[in-house]
Amino acid sequence: MNIRKAKISDVEQMRLLVNFYADKGLMLKKSLNDFYENIRDFYIAEEENTIIACCALHPSWADLAEIKSLAVEDKQKGKGIGSKLVELCLQEAKEIGMKRVFVLTYRDDFFKKFGFKPIVKEELPHKIWNECVNCPKFPDCDEIALITDL
Repeated sequence: MNIRKAKISDVEQMRLLVNFYADKGLMLKKSLNDFYENIRDFYIAEEENTIIACCALHPSWADLAEIKSLAVEDKQKGKGIGSKLVELCLQEAKEIGMKRVFVLTYRDDFFKKFGFKPIVKEELPHKIWNECVNCPKFPDCDEIALITDL
C-alpha cells in the first residue's frame, strides 16, 4: 500500500469511492468539480494503481481546518488505513499553522481515538456550512461535530 497526495488522475476513483458511501447516506455526495477544485486537500491510499481510501484536510479559517471525505473501501476496513490518513491530515494541519481541526461524522468513536471531543455544531463558523446546503439532510443534520486542539 502507498499513501500520497492525490493527483488529478485520481479524481474519478476518489469520486466513486466517496459517492459509494454518500449514496448510503453516510457522507456528502461530491461532484467531479468538487474534487478538481479541492485536489490539493486530499491524500489517497492505493494498492496496485487502485485507490482504496481517501481523506482531505480543508482549511476553513485562519486557525481552523476540517478533516473531510474520509472513505475506505469496504474490504480494506480494519487495517488502519483510515487512521494513517487522519494522522497525515493532523500532521499537515500542524505544519501549516492550524490550531484546531474539526470533523462532522457518524463515526465519533473513531475520531475520539485522535483526541477529538464533541462540540455543538453552532459553535463552528458559519462559513463551514457552505457545503451543507447541498445535503439532502439539510437543515436537519444528524452528523456529530467533533474538534481537537493541536
